[in-house]
Amino acid sequence: MFTINDNYLKLQGSYLFSNIAKKVAAYKEENPQANIIRLGIGDVTQPLAPVIIEALHKAVDEMGTPEGFHGYGPEQGYEFLRSAIAKNDYQARGCQIDADEIFVSDGAKCDVGNIQEIFGIDNKVAVCDPVYPVYVDTNVMAGRAGSFDQAIGGFNQLIYMPCTEENGFAPELPNEVPDMIYLCFPNNPTGAAITKDALQAWVDYANKNGSVILYDAAYEAYISEPGIPHSIYECEGARTCAIEMHSFSKNAGFTGLRLGYTVIPKELVCNGVSLHSLWNRRHGTKYNGAPYIVQRAGEAVYSEEGKKQLQAQVAYYMENARLIREGLADAGFTAYGGVNAPYIWLKTPDGLTSWEFFDKLLHEVQVVGTPGSGFGASGEGFFRLTAFGTKESTIEALARIRRL
Repeated sequence: MFTINDNYLKLQGSYLFSNIAKKVAAYKEENPQANIIRLGIGDVTQPLAPVIIEALHKAVDEMGTPEGFHGYGPEQGYEFLRSAIAKNDYQARGCQIDADEIFVSDGAKCDVGNIQEIFGIDNKVAVCDPVYPVYVDTNVMAGRAGSFDQAIGGFNQLIYMPCTEENGFAPELPNEVPDMIYLCFPNNPTGAAITKDALQAWVDYANKNGSVILYDAAYEAYISEPGIPHSIYECEGARTCAIEMHSFSKNAGFTGLRLGYTVIPKELVCNGVSLHSLWNRRHGTKYNGAPYIVQRAGEAVYSEEGKKQLQAQVAYYMENARLIREGLADAGFTAYGGVNAPYIWLKTPDGLTSWEFFDKLLHEVQVVGTPGSGFGASGEGFFRLTAFGTKESTIEALARIRRL
């Protein structure tokens, strides 16, 4: 008889955001006239920028001609997109990253989840707490996390790095040395950022101990303050210890198009084996590439007009973040984030748990956010709101929350 991968049985019954969707659907079924404002999931609301629409139309027209048709593309992605990424996201910032060190994919979430496949099952894994659930769940699925321990609110073979008010939501270097270290800055869910000096300390730690850093830079476009690195490769020595994942979803609104990329420098090796080669082998075996038309749209992101239009979109969402952050503070709430990231990390009032506050917002004012405990034990007592709504819905949500 066949067997199953029983590591899946260690997971919660469903993904965090699936649980939220079920709760909202149940409420909506009982209250069909309710006008629910969703500030929970980090999905964008603004339409694609005109320059991207133009690139899509042009690429679609090409696909309708014999000379312009494209089938399977190059394994790592088309050179025109990888060169644009290398030039604008790295070389313009003084980072030594070449086009052939970039792997184009259909989104950072997939890469973040899949990258663990090229590492040994016995590796110790360090994650921030609270944390984006995909980091933990995919390692649990692979059998790298042990069993769930109620005492620590997590899996007993993972190394949890608490991110709390006391440490400014920035993890401290762990005493127990991990093999794999997941970092995300600007951070999801707390909205915290990291200075270059602090990130350099992580790079030095990884190189000293033979660890690899899996760096999620999905929100770098929202950095507004000086001294905050946009890439881990701005740090000296990062090429020998770090893999970086990027997304087009939040900076360019590609949540419906799906596009991202992963950078693996050729100098990153383990016992003489190139991680670049391993990922290339996995990528070529399990993936057939993002569509040509979507990669052309990605190329348009780096045009001069594309940069202007997307900066305006980022500014739109960050104005929402400012409204939420300042509005909550005026109403007497304690809130963090919303300066270098589109997320606001709200402290739940009156000793409410994060799920109790979720229910209170949903049932009393019809606003949906994300309970902090869904991101880990250290997220209890906090609540995430996103700035990705429309300005009108953001203002209305704040007015409702003020009425609590």
